[in-house]
Amino acid sequence: MPEETISIDYVMEKASGPHFSGLRIDGPASSPSASAAADVNAPKQPFVIGVSGGTASGKTTVCDMIIQQLHDHRVVLVNQDSFYRGLTPEESKHVNEYNFDHPDAFDTEQLLDCIKTLKSGQSYQVPIYNFKKHCRCSDSFRQVNASDVIILEGILVFHDQRVRNLMNMKIFVDADADVRLARRIRRDTVERGRDVDSVLKQYAKFVKPAFEDFVLPSKKYADVIIPRGGENHVAINLIVQHIHTKLGLHDLCKIYPNVHVIQSTFQIRGMHTLIRDREISKHDFVFYSDRLIRLVVEHGLGHLPFTEKQVVTPTGSFYTGVDFCKKLCGVSIVRSGESMENALRACCKGIKIGKFLIHRDGDNGKQLIYEKLPKDISERHVLLLDPVLATGNSANQAIELLIQKGVPESRIIFLNLISAPEGIHCVCKRFPSMKIVTSEIDVGLNEEFRVIPGMGEFGDRYFGTDD
Repeated sequence: MPEETISIDYVMEKASGPHFSGLRIDGPASSPSASAAADVNAPKQPFVIGVSGGTASGKTTVCDMIIQQLHDHRVVLVNQDSFYRGLTPEESKHVNEYNFDHPDAFDTEQLLDCIKTLKSGQSYQVPIYNFKKHCRCSDSFRQVNASDVIILEGILVFHDQRVRNLMNMKIFVDADADVRLARRIRRDTVERGRDVDSVLKQYAKFVKPAFEDFVLPSKKYADVIIPRGGENHVAINLIVQHIHTKLGLHDLCKIYPNVHVIQSTFQIRGMHTLIRDREISKHDFVFYSDRLIRLVVEHGLGHLPFTEKQVVTPTGSFYTGVDFCKKLCGVSIVRSGESMENALRACCKGIKIGKFLIHRDGDNGKQLIYEKLPKDISERHVLLLDPVLATGNSANQAIELLIQKGVPESRIIFLNLISAPEGIHCVCKRFPSMKIVTSEIDVGLNEEFRVIPGMGEFGDRYFGTDD
Protein backbone atom coordinates (compact mmCIF):
# COMPACT_ATOMS: atom_id res chain seq x y z
CA MET A 1 0.00 0.00 0.00
CA PRO A 2 1.49 3.41 -0.90
CA GLU A 3 2.96 5.19 2.08
CA GLU A 4 1.31 8.49 1.28
CA THR A 5 -2.19 7.04 1.80
CA ILE A 6 -2.24 5.49 5.26
CA SER A 7 1.08 3.64 5.37
CA ILE A 8 -0.03 1.73 8.37
CA ASP A 9 2.63 -1.00 8.27
CA TYR A 10 0.58 -2.38 10.82
CA VAL A 11 1.14 -5.62 12.18
CA MET A 12 -1.79 -5.12 14.52
CA GLU A 13 -1.39 -8.65 15.74
CA LYS A 14 2.14 -7.76 16.80
CA ALA A 15 0.70 -4.82 18.65
CA SER A 16 -1.78 -6.97 20.54
CA GLY A 17 0.46 -7.59 23.51
CA PRO A 18 -1.08 -8.58 26.82
CA HIS A 19 -3.52 -6.22 28.48
CA PHE A 20 -5.25 -7.39 31.61
CA SER A 21 -8.18 -5.71 33.31
CA GLY A 22 -7.07 -6.46 36.82
CA LEU A 23 -8.92 -9.55 37.95
CA ARG A 24 -7.37 -11.90 40.45
CA ILE A 25 -8.69 -15.25 41.53
CA ASP A 26 -7.60 -16.15 45.02
CA GLY A 27 -8.28 -19.83 44.61
CA PRO A 28 -6.91 -22.15 41.91
CA ALA A 29 -8.08 -21.05 38.48
CA SER A 30 -9.53 -23.71 36.22
CA SER A 31 -8.47 -22.95 32.69
CA PRO A 32 -7.72 -24.79 29.49
CA SER A 33 -3.97 -24.45 29.93
CA ALA A 34 -1.30 -23.38 32.39
CA SER A 35 -0.54 -20.28 30.36
CA ALA A 36 -4.19 -19.26 30.35
CA ALA A 37 -4.34 -19.65 34.11
CA ALA A 38 -1.23 -17.52 34.45
CA ASP A 39 -2.93 -14.80 32.38
CA VAL A 40 -5.98 -14.75 34.63
CA ASN A 41 -3.83 -14.43 37.75
CA ALA A 42 -1.66 -11.68 36.31
CA PRO A 43 -1.80 -8.28 38.04
CA LYS A 44 -3.44 -5.32 36.38
CA GLN A 45 -1.45 -4.12 33.41
CA PRO A 46 -2.03 -0.85 31.57
CA PHE A 47 -1.74 -0.61 27.80
CA VAL A 48 1.60 1.03 26.98
CA ILE A 49 1.98 2.87 23.67
CA GLY A 50 5.35 4.08 22.44
CA VAL A 51 5.31 7.02 20.01
CA SER A 52 8.56 7.84 18.24
CA GLY A 53 9.70 9.81 15.20
CA GLY A 54 12.08 12.55 14.17
CA THR A 55 12.23 15.94 15.83
CA ALA A 56 9.04 17.98 15.20
CA SER A 57 7.49 15.15 13.20
CA GLY A 58 4.10 15.61 14.88
CA LYS A 59 4.46 13.09 17.73
CA THR A 60 2.82 15.37 20.29
CA THR A 61 -0.13 16.09 18.00
CA VAL A 62 -0.68 12.38 17.42
CA CYS A 63 -0.51 11.72 21.17
CA ASP A 64 -3.00 14.50 21.88
CA MET A 65 -5.45 13.14 19.31
CA ILE A 66 -5.21 9.62 20.73
CA ILE A 67 -5.80 10.93 24.25
CA GLN A 68 -8.82 12.96 23.14
CA GLN A 69 -10.42 9.95 21.46
CA LEU A 70 -9.76 7.59 24.39
CA HIS A 71 -12.13 9.64 26.53
CA ASP A 72 -13.62 6.60 28.29
CA HIS A 73 -10.26 5.56 29.74
CA ARG A 74 -7.67 7.10 31.99
CA VAL A 75 -4.66 8.06 29.88
CA VAL A 76 -1.32 9.55 30.93
CA LEU A 77 1.45 10.95 28.74
CA VAL A 78 5.11 10.51 29.66
CA ASN A 79 7.63 12.51 27.60
CA GLN A 80 11.14 11.20 27.13
CA ASP A 81 12.29 14.85 27.20
CA SER A 82 11.49 14.91 30.93
CA PHE A 83 14.36 12.48 31.45
CA TYR A 84 17.15 14.57 29.95
CA ARG A 85 20.25 14.49 32.12
CA GLY A 86 21.07 17.85 33.67
CA LEU A 87 24.23 19.37 32.19
CA THR A 88 27.33 19.66 34.31
CA PRO A 89 28.83 23.16 34.79
CA GLU A 90 31.50 22.30 32.21
CA GLU A 91 28.91 21.06 29.70
CA SER A 92 26.80 24.18 30.29
CA LYS A 93 29.74 26.39 29.30
CA HIS A 94 29.85 24.64 25.91
CA VAL A 95 26.14 23.95 25.51
CA ASN A 96 26.31 24.55 21.77
CA GLU A 97 28.64 21.56 21.50
CA TYR A 98 26.34 19.23 23.46
CA ASN A 99 24.35 16.63 21.49
CA PHE A 100 20.82 16.55 22.94
CA ASP A 101 19.72 13.99 20.32
CA HIS A 102 22.18 11.28 21.38
CA PRO A 103 20.94 8.36 23.53
CA ASP A 104 23.49 9.30 26.21
CA ALA A 105 21.67 12.62 26.73
CA PHE A 106 18.81 10.77 28.45
CA ASP A 107 18.60 9.03 31.82
CA THR A 108 17.23 5.79 30.41
CA GLU A 109 17.51 3.97 33.73
CA GLN A 110 15.13 6.44 35.37
CA LEU A 111 12.80 6.27 32.38
CA LEU A 112 12.67 2.49 32.78
CA ASP A 113 11.98 2.84 36.49
CA CYS A 114 9.13 5.25 35.74
CA ILE A 115 7.35 2.99 33.24
CA LYS A 116 7.82 -0.13 35.38
CA THR A 117 6.43 1.70 38.41
CA LEU A 118 3.38 2.93 36.48
CA LYS A 119 2.82 -0.56 35.05
CA SER A 120 2.82 -1.97 38.58
CA GLY A 121 -0.07 0.33 39.48
CA GLN A 122 1.88 2.94 41.44
CA SER A 123 2.23 6.67 40.84
CA TYR A 124 5.54 8.27 39.85
CA GLN A 125 7.10 11.70 40.22
CA VAL A 126 8.36 12.61 36.76
CA PRO A 127 11.15 15.23 36.71
CA ILE A 128 10.59 18.60 35.07
CA TYR A 129 13.36 19.74 32.69
CA ASN A 130 14.13 23.39 32.04
CA PHE A 131 15.06 23.69 28.36
CA LYS A 132 16.36 27.24 28.73
CA LYS A 133 18.73 26.46 31.61
CA HIS A 134 19.38 22.85 30.50
CA CYS A 135 18.82 21.40 33.95
CA ARG A 136 16.11 19.74 36.00
CA CYS A 137 13.95 21.69 38.43
CA SER A 138 15.23 20.28 41.70
CA ASP A 139 12.24 21.30 43.80
CA SER A 140 9.31 20.34 41.56
CA PHE A 141 8.00 17.20 39.89
CA ARG A 142 4.96 16.15 37.87
CA GLN A 143 2.88 13.54 39.66
CA VAL A 144 1.79 10.84 37.19
CA ASN A 145 -0.76 8.32 38.40
CA ALA A 146 -1.28 4.75 37.22
CA SER A 147 -3.81 4.62 34.38
CA ASP A 148 -5.46 2.39 31.81
CA VAL A 149 -3.19 3.71 29.04
CA ILE A 150 0.38 5.01 29.23
CA ILE A 151 1.71 6.88 26.19
CA LEU A 152 5.52 7.20 26.11
CA GLU A 153 6.62 9.80 23.58
CA GLY A 154 10.12 10.72 22.43
CA ILE A 155 12.59 10.60 19.56
CA LEU A 156 14.55 7.66 21.03
CA VAL A 157 11.94 5.60 22.91
CA PHE A 158 12.52 2.69 20.51
CA HIS A 159 16.32 2.80 20.79
CA ASP A 160 16.70 0.77 24.00
CA GLN A 161 15.35 -2.77 23.81
CA ARG A 162 14.43 -2.76 27.51
CA VAL A 163 12.11 0.19 26.94
CA ARG A 164 10.63 -1.36 23.79
CA ASN A 165 9.85 -4.55 25.68
CA LEU A 166 7.54 -2.62 28.01
CA MET A 167 5.32 -1.48 25.12
CA ASN A 168 2.14 -3.08 23.82
CA MET A 169 2.09 -0.93 20.68
CA LYS A 170 4.82 1.05 18.93
CA ILE A 171 3.93 3.96 16.64
CA PHE A 172 6.40 5.81 14.41
CA VAL A 173 5.31 9.26 13.19
CA ASP A 174 6.87 10.08 9.84
CA ALA A 175 7.24 13.51 8.22
CA ASP A 176 9.37 15.12 5.50
CA ALA A 177 12.70 16.52 6.68
CA ASP A 178 11.84 20.03 5.42
CA VAL A 179 8.59 20.04 7.38
CA ARG A 180 10.34 18.85 10.53
CA LEU A 181 13.04 21.51 10.23
CA ALA A 182 10.48 24.29 9.80
CA ARG A 183 8.56 23.10 12.85
CA ARG A 184 11.79 22.78 14.83
CA ILE A 185 12.77 26.37 14.08
CA ARG A 186 9.34 27.64 15.07
CA ARG A 187 9.29 25.63 18.32
CA ASP A 188 12.83 26.39 19.50
CA THR A 189 12.64 30.10 18.80
CA VAL A 190 9.20 30.60 20.35
CA GLU A 191 9.19 28.09 23.23
CA ARG A 192 12.87 27.66 24.09
CA GLY A 193 14.28 31.15 23.55
CA ARG A 194 16.83 30.32 20.83
CA ASP A 195 17.71 32.25 17.71
CA VAL A 196 17.32 30.85 14.20
CA ASP A 197 21.06 30.70 13.53
CA SER A 198 21.77 28.53 16.57
CA VAL A 199 18.84 26.24 15.74
CA LEU A 200 20.13 25.69 12.19
CA LYS A 201 23.68 25.00 13.39
CA GLN A 202 22.45 22.54 16.00
CA TYR A 203 20.24 20.84 13.42
CA ALA A 204 23.07 20.39 10.91
CA LYS A 205 25.65 19.31 13.48
CA PHE A 206 23.62 17.09 15.82
CA VAL A 207 19.93 16.66 15.01
CA LYS A 208 20.16 15.45 11.42
CA PRO A 209 23.08 13.01 12.03
CA ALA A 210 21.39 11.66 15.19
CA PHE A 211 18.18 11.11 13.25
CA GLU A 212 20.02 9.09 10.62
CA ASP A 213 22.11 7.17 13.17
CA PHE A 214 19.55 6.42 15.91
CA VAL A 215 15.98 7.53 15.17
CA LEU A 216 15.47 6.34 11.60
CA PRO A 217 16.91 2.84 12.27
CA SER A 218 14.41 2.41 15.12
CA LYS A 219 11.56 2.78 12.63
CA LYS A 220 11.87 -0.93 11.89
CA TYR A 221 10.55 -1.73 15.38
CA ALA A 222 7.27 0.12 14.82
CA ASP A 223 3.99 -1.77 14.60
CA VAL A 224 2.32 1.24 13.00
CA ILE A 225 3.84 3.98 10.80
CA ILE A 226 1.86 7.22 10.45
CA PRO A 227 2.93 9.62 7.69
CA ARG A 228 1.82 13.26 7.96
CA GLY A 229 1.35 13.00 11.72
CA GLY A 230 -1.82 14.57 13.08
CA GLU A 231 -3.16 15.19 9.58
CA ASN A 232 -3.60 11.45 9.07
CA HIS A 233 -7.00 11.06 10.74
CA VAL A 234 -7.66 7.68 9.11
CA ALA A 235 -4.57 6.11 10.68
CA ILE A 236 -5.24 7.63 14.11
CA ASN A 237 -8.86 6.46 14.07
CA LEU A 238 -7.76 2.91 13.25
CA ILE A 239 -5.23 2.98 16.08
CA VAL A 240 -7.80 4.23 18.58
CA GLN A 241 -10.28 1.55 17.51
CA HIS A 242 -7.60 -1.09 18.02
CA ILE A 243 -6.75 0.26 21.49
CA HIS A 244 -10.44 0.35 22.44
CA THR A 245 -10.74 -3.29 21.42
CA LYS A 246 -7.71 -4.30 23.48
CA LEU A 247 -8.86 -2.35 26.52
CA GLY A 248 -12.33 -3.85 26.26
CA LEU A 249 -11.08 -7.42 26.24
CA HIS A 250 -11.16 -9.02 29.66
CA ASP A 251 -8.67 -11.77 30.51
CA LEU A 252 -11.39 -14.42 30.53
CA CYS A 253 -12.66 -13.22 27.15
CA LYS A 254 -9.26 -14.19 25.74
CA ILE A 255 -9.56 -17.67 27.27
CA TYR A 256 -13.24 -18.23 26.48
CA PRO A 257 -14.37 -16.66 23.18
CA ASN A 258 -18.00 -17.28 24.17
CA VAL A 259 -17.75 -14.72 27.03
CA HIS A 260 -18.74 -11.17 26.07
CA VAL A 261 -18.37 -8.15 28.37
CA ILE A 262 -20.15 -5.02 27.15
CA GLN A 263 -17.72 -2.18 26.52
CA SER A 264 -17.23 -0.11 29.65
CA THR A 265 -17.91 3.62 29.65
CA PHE A 266 -18.06 6.21 32.41
CA GLN A 267 -21.87 5.86 32.29
CA ILE A 268 -21.67 2.12 32.90
CA ARG A 269 -19.01 2.48 35.59
CA GLY A 270 -21.15 5.17 37.22
CA MET A 271 -24.22 2.93 37.30
CA HIS A 272 -22.17 0.08 38.73
CA THR A 273 -20.86 2.44 41.40
CA LEU A 274 -24.43 3.33 42.38
CA ILE A 275 -25.95 -0.15 42.53
CA ARG A 276 -22.96 -1.50 44.48
CA ASP A 277 -23.26 1.22 47.13
CA ARG A 278 -24.97 -0.27 50.19
CA GLU A 279 -26.34 3.17 51.13
CA ILE A 280 -28.32 3.65 47.90
CA SER A 281 -32.12 3.83 48.18
CA LYS A 282 -34.23 0.95 46.83
CA HIS A 283 -35.77 3.28 44.25
CA ASP A 284 -32.36 4.29 42.87
CA PHE A 285 -31.08 0.71 43.03
CA VAL A 286 -33.99 -0.49 40.89
CA PHE A 287 -33.73 2.46 38.49
CA TYR A 288 -30.02 2.04 37.72
CA SER A 289 -30.21 -1.76 37.74
CA ASP A 290 -32.96 -1.56 35.12
CA ARG A 291 -30.78 0.72 32.97
CA LEU A 292 -27.87 -1.71 33.15
CA ILE A 293 -30.09 -4.71 32.53
CA ARG A 294 -31.49 -3.05 29.41
CA LEU A 295 -27.96 -2.56 28.06
CA VAL A 296 -27.09 -6.21 28.73
CA VAL A 297 -30.30 -7.42 27.05
CA GLU A 298 -29.68 -5.23 23.99
CA HIS A 299 -26.12 -6.54 23.74
CA GLY A 300 -27.35 -10.12 24.09
CA LEU A 301 -29.90 -9.65 21.31
CA GLY A 302 -27.06 -8.56 19.07
CA HIS A 303 -25.70 -12.11 19.19
CA LEU A 304 -28.85 -13.63 17.70
CA PRO A 305 -28.98 -14.67 14.03
CA PHE A 306 -30.72 -12.38 11.55
CA THR A 307 -32.05 -12.51 8.02
CA GLU A 308 -31.77 -9.83 5.38
CA LYS A 309 -34.92 -7.83 4.75
CA GLN A 310 -35.73 -5.10 2.22
CA VAL A 311 -38.41 -2.47 2.88
CA VAL A 312 -39.82 0.52 1.01
CA THR A 313 -39.35 3.84 2.81
CA PRO A 314 -41.90 6.73 2.82
CA THR A 315 -39.84 8.36 0.06
CA GLY A 316 -40.45 5.36 -2.18
CA SER A 317 -36.83 4.23 -1.87
CA PHE A 318 -35.62 0.75 -0.98
CA TYR A 319 -33.75 0.09 2.25
CA THR A 320 -31.94 -3.21 2.77
CA GLY A 321 -31.68 -4.12 6.42
CA VAL A 322 -32.19 -7.11 8.67
CA ASP A 323 -35.13 -8.83 10.30
CA PHE A 324 -35.15 -9.81 13.96
CA CYS A 325 -34.91 -13.42 15.07
CA LYS A 326 -38.50 -14.69 15.42
CA LYS A 327 -38.18 -17.91 17.41
CA LEU A 328 -37.04 -16.47 20.72
CA CYS A 329 -37.92 -16.83 24.40
CA GLY A 330 -36.58 -15.80 27.78
CA VAL A 331 -36.10 -18.06 30.79
CA SER A 332 -35.53 -16.47 34.19
CA ILE A 333 -33.96 -18.20 37.16
CA VAL A 334 -36.33 -17.31 40.00
CA ARG A 335 -36.26 -15.02 41.79
CA SER A 336 -33.63 -12.45 40.96
CA GLY A 337 -33.80 -13.40 37.28
CA GLU A 338 -37.35 -12.02 37.21
CA SER A 339 -35.87 -8.53 37.58
CA MET A 340 -34.62 -8.84 33.98
CA GLU A 341 -37.95 -9.79 32.43
CA ASN A 342 -39.29 -6.24 31.97
CA ALA A 343 -36.20 -5.18 30.01
CA LEU A 344 -36.57 -8.23 27.77
CA ARG A 345 -40.26 -7.51 27.19
CA ALA A 346 -39.45 -3.89 26.38
CA CYS A 347 -36.97 -5.01 23.72
CA CYS A 348 -38.93 -7.96 22.31
CA LYS A 349 -42.65 -7.36 21.90
CA GLY A 350 -44.79 -10.31 23.00
CA ILE A 351 -41.85 -12.53 23.92
CA LYS A 352 -42.61 -15.73 25.82
CA ILE A 353 -40.84 -16.14 29.17
CA GLY A 354 -40.33 -19.39 31.06
CA LYS A 355 -39.07 -19.90 34.61
CA PHE A 356 -36.80 -22.14 36.67
CA LEU A 357 -36.75 -22.18 40.47
CA ILE A 358 -33.53 -23.81 41.67
CA HIS A 359 -32.76 -24.16 45.37
CA ARG A 360 -29.19 -23.30 46.31
CA ASP A 361 -27.41 -24.16 49.52
CA GLY A 362 -23.78 -22.99 49.53
CA ASP A 363 -21.55 -24.19 46.74
CA ASN A 364 -22.87 -27.72 46.28
CA GLY A 365 -26.58 -27.74 46.95
CA LYS A 366 -28.81 -27.64 43.88
CA GLN A 367 -32.35 -28.80 43.50
CA LEU A 368 -34.97 -28.00 40.88
CA ILE A 369 -38.21 -27.00 42.57
CA TYR A 370 -40.25 -25.44 39.76
CA GLU A 371 -40.13 -25.36 35.97
CA LYS A 372 -42.44 -23.78 33.41
CA LEU A 373 -41.32 -23.46 29.80
CA PRO A 374 -42.97 -22.89 26.40
CA LYS A 375 -43.93 -26.20 24.80
CA ASP A 376 -41.97 -25.41 21.65
CA ILE A 377 -38.83 -24.25 23.48
CA SER A 378 -36.67 -26.72 21.55
CA GLU A 379 -37.34 -24.66 18.41
CA ARG A 380 -36.34 -21.34 20.00
CA HIS A 381 -33.26 -19.34 20.87
CA VAL A 382 -33.19 -18.91 24.64
CA LEU A 383 -32.05 -15.90 26.68
CA LEU A 384 -31.32 -17.24 30.17
CA LEU A 385 -31.74 -14.50 32.79
CA ASP A 386 -29.94 -14.20 36.14
CA PRO A 387 -28.30 -10.95 37.33
CA VAL A 388 -25.40 -12.62 39.16
CA LEU A 389 -23.20 -15.53 38.07
CA ALA A 390 -21.42 -16.72 41.23
CA THR A 391 -20.39 -20.38 41.53
CA GLY A 392 -22.13 -21.33 38.29
CA ASN A 393 -23.94 -24.35 39.77
CA SER A 394 -27.47 -22.99 39.35
CA ALA A 395 -26.63 -21.77 35.86
CA ASN A 396 -25.21 -25.17 34.92
CA GLN A 397 -28.36 -26.93 36.10
CA ALA A 398 -30.59 -24.50 34.22
CA ILE A 399 -28.57 -24.93 31.02
CA GLU A 400 -28.59 -28.71 31.42
CA LEU A 401 -32.40 -28.65 31.79
CA LEU A 402 -32.74 -26.55 28.63
CA ILE A 403 -30.55 -28.98 26.71
CA GLN A 404 -32.67 -31.89 28.01
CA LYS A 405 -35.72 -30.08 26.62
CA GLY A 406 -34.09 -30.13 23.20
CA VAL A 407 -32.56 -26.64 23.09
CA PRO A 408 -29.17 -26.79 21.33
CA GLU A 409 -26.38 -25.46 23.55
CA SER A 410 -25.35 -22.97 20.85
CA ARG A 411 -28.83 -21.39 20.98
CA ILE A 412 -28.54 -20.39 24.65
CA ILE A 413 -27.33 -16.92 25.66
CA PHE A 414 -26.85 -16.38 29.40
CA LEU A 415 -27.39 -12.73 30.43
CA ASN A 416 -26.22 -11.29 33.76
CA LEU A 417 -25.00 -8.04 35.30
CA ILE A 418 -21.93 -9.31 37.11
CA SER A 419 -19.97 -12.55 36.94
CA ALA A 420 -17.38 -14.16 39.18
CA PRO A 421 -14.39 -15.75 37.40
CA GLU A 422 -15.11 -19.05 39.18
CA GLY A 423 -18.62 -19.10 37.72
CA ILE A 424 -17.35 -18.34 34.23
CA HIS A 425 -14.81 -21.16 34.45
CA CYS A 426 -17.48 -23.55 35.76
CA VAL A 427 -20.03 -22.77 33.04
CA CYS A 428 -17.71 -22.33 30.07
CA LYS A 429 -15.77 -25.53 30.67
CA ARG A 430 -19.01 -27.50 30.67
CA PHE A 431 -20.84 -25.58 27.93
CA PRO A 432 -18.26 -24.07 25.55
CA SER A 433 -20.82 -23.37 22.80
CA MET A 434 -23.15 -21.28 24.96
CA LYS A 435 -22.61 -17.51 25.12
CA ILE A 436 -22.34 -15.43 28.30
CA VAL A 437 -23.07 -11.70 28.12
CA THR A 438 -22.29 -9.62 31.21
CA SER A 439 -21.58 -5.99 32.08
CA GLU A 440 -18.69 -6.62 34.48
CA ILE A 441 -16.52 -9.45 35.78
CA ASP A 442 -15.70 -9.14 39.47
CA VAL A 443 -12.67 -10.27 41.50
CA GLY A 444 -13.94 -13.61 42.80
CA LEU A 445 -15.89 -15.40 45.54
CA ASN A 446 -15.45 -15.23 49.32
CA GLU A 447 -15.67 -18.16 51.73
CA GLU A 448 -19.48 -17.84 51.70
CA PHE A 449 -19.51 -18.11 47.89
CA ARG A 450 -20.63 -14.50 47.49
CA VAL A 451 -19.26 -12.39 44.64
CA ILE A 452 -16.64 -9.87 45.73
CA PRO A 453 -16.92 -6.86 45.57
CA GLY A 454 -20.39 -7.79 44.26
CA MET A 455 -23.62 -6.05 45.19
CA GLY A 456 -25.18 -8.28 47.86
CA GLU A 457 -28.37 -10.29 47.48
CA PHE A 458 -29.66 -8.81 44.26
CA GLY A 459 -33.22 -10.19 44.54
CA ASP A 460 -33.70 -8.86 48.06
CA ARG A 461 -32.40 -5.41 47.14
CA TYR A 462 -34.40 -5.22 43.90
CA PHE A 463 -37.72 -6.44 45.31
CA GLY A 464 -37.36 -4.70 48.67
CA THR A 465 -37.17 -7.75 50.91
CA ASP A 466 -33.77 -6.99 52.45
CA ASP A 467 -33.33 -5.55 55.92
